[in-house]
Amino acid sequence: MTRHWSPLAFVYLGLAIAGLIGTWWFNVIAIIQLRDYVGDLVTSGAAVSSFTIDLLVAAIAGSIFIIVEARRLRMRFGWLYVVGAAITAFAFTFPLFLSMRQRRLTELARAEE
Repeated sequence: MTRHWSPLAFVYLGLAIAGLIGTWWFNVIAIIQLRDYVGDLVTSGAAVSSFTIDLLVAAIAGSIFIIVEARRLRMRFGWLYVVGAAITAFAFTFPLFLSMRQRRLTELARAEE
């Protein structure tokens, strides 16, 4: 079962778990405090707005990469990582995709042997 799991795939999977836990920890705090989540992102100062735009642009570029790369490698349900980012966090779905991508690359490399 683990023959397609390379060390790099496990690193990406660990980052995905850290991204899920880290982002949801603060999401839960925001919910408990009844914060205006979107409003806080854009009105909490220039530094927060800069960071928000930085991450948003990176997430859009990463989402395009996910769709293109999933199609290239014939990975099923590549779009689900992009949709999942809206439900969970891009910090979770992007490294998760990279982990599954690495598994696919290992699988393809072994199939060529």
